[in-house]
Amino acid sequence: MTVYLVGAGPGDPGLLTQRAIELIRSAEVIVHDRLVPAGALAAAAPGTELIYAGKEGGGPSTEQAAIERLLVEHGRAGRRVVRLKGGDPFVFGRGGEEAEALRATGVPYEVVPGVTAGVAAPAYAGIPVTHRAAASAVAFLTGHEDPAKPDSALDWSALAAFPGTLVIYMGVRRLSAIAERLITAGRAPEEPAAVIERGTAPGQRVVKGSLGRIGQMAADAGLGPPALAVIGPVVALREELAWFEHRPLAGRTVAVTRARAQASGLAARLRELGAEVIEAPAIRIAPIDGPVPDLARYDLICMTSPNAVALLFERMAGAGLDARALAGATVAAIGPGTARALRERGVLADVVPEKFVAEDLVRALQEVPARRVLIPRAAQARDVLPDALRARGLEVDVVPLYDTVAEPLAPETLAALAAADYVTFTSSSTVTLLLGATGGRGIGRARAVSIGPVTSATLREHGIEPAVEASRHDVEGLLEALLAAAQAGPASPSRA
Repeated sequence: MTVYLVGAGPGDPGLLTQRAIELIRSAEVIVHDRLVPAGALAAAAPGTELIYAGKEGGGPSTEQAAIERLLVEHGRAGRRVVRLKGGDPFVFGRGGEEAEALRATGVPYEVVPGVTAGVAAPAYAGIPVTHRAAASAVAFLTGHEDPAKPDSALDWSALAAFPGTLVIYMGVRRLSAIAERLITAGRAPEEPAAVIERGTAPGQRVVKGSLGRIGQMAADAGLGPPALAVIGPVVALREELAWFEHRPLAGRTVAVTRARAQASGLAARLRELGAEVIEAPAIRIAPIDGPVPDLARYDLICMTSPNAVALLFERMAGAGLDARALAGATVAAIGPGTARALRERGVLADVVPEKFVAEDLVRALQEVPARRVLIPRAAQARDVLPDALRARGLEVDVVPLYDTVAEPLAPETLAALAAADYVTFTSSSTVTLLLGATGGRGIGRARAVSIGPVTSATLREHGIEPAVEASRHDVEGLLEALLAAAQAGPASPSRA
């Protein structure tokens, strides 16, 4: 098999290439760095062997020779190996050394480039590394050369005279000394300079100043690795081109408590809006085995969640059925998310209430003629809908398709959640199971964001007053309410 030297990009998961994601999904072994994007390894298939081989300046590090031995060993064993590296493997990533080791031992390899931090981090800071009016060239250099080399390979006089932008990797701790060498060699001390910490990540920080002062300014601000420095006239453009920090949720930390399978969409939207996202799935969807109901019996089918749609169609597919099996019934969806899940499977919902709770679905169904009703749903759910339909004299069958069960959360996840600005709750079960996972400690200083009145009522039962409640009870409504609250400024803690 082949060893793939894969660039994972600078930190923003959205900058992972399609090829990188394909290889992560198909890998048997992944040897990964410390600075791979959050969530990148979640794409790995169950059973994939994950091997940490990170390096940290001044901290625990895996020796390069040991990493190369790992790649050769697993490559020779015929396994499909991904060496996942932050940024680009051939830009200060030691990918060239790893390729040499593989070639020397006859192990086939391929290189998958990644977005390098030297271009991406300045772009996220509003600094173009080239600009027709400010810089027609860019040079990338390391601030941390191989300590075994007898002399520096950098020509400081040439770099001082370089007519363009200098981007310095891994040099934040030595930045004052680097700046002094450039100034001594002739670079102007007043030239604009910036340091970018955690470039492209939600916690990105930028310090801008002059070359003569930037080292001290970065130290005073407490900036540290991973960080890079940019020197040149293009840095002055940051004042008008900065965009990353101006997104509506920039600087906010939001915890997502949905089941892992449903969390990714909400987490992605929050990241697009600038939030740092903590994925704390409090629940897990556990399918319940069972036969497909005799769908031809029913003239009304009520779908109360996207999970129910997905699992009903899974059962149907197992029995050789598709959307045509629902053709004889009126199909109702509790809200647009459920209606969307149906539409993705070829079914247009006949009834969608204006508000997305069971009580409104009951009202929306008052004029719908029916005798027999099917409600596929979670095993534990409110009985508002089936009770109301039975009160009309209808024959109602409730078919449990899944349980919502507690998902254990790591102590570090719980600590991060308690320090978050907001915690989102998209159902009563996320409230009950998350608060159970905290062992009675609640959500700390975080403010609770509720998808609707039913979820809010459950929060209040646990002594938490929602700081935000969506007026439209779906994920888009929750996001709208959160944005409005964040733009209005800090609110009081959510504890009652």
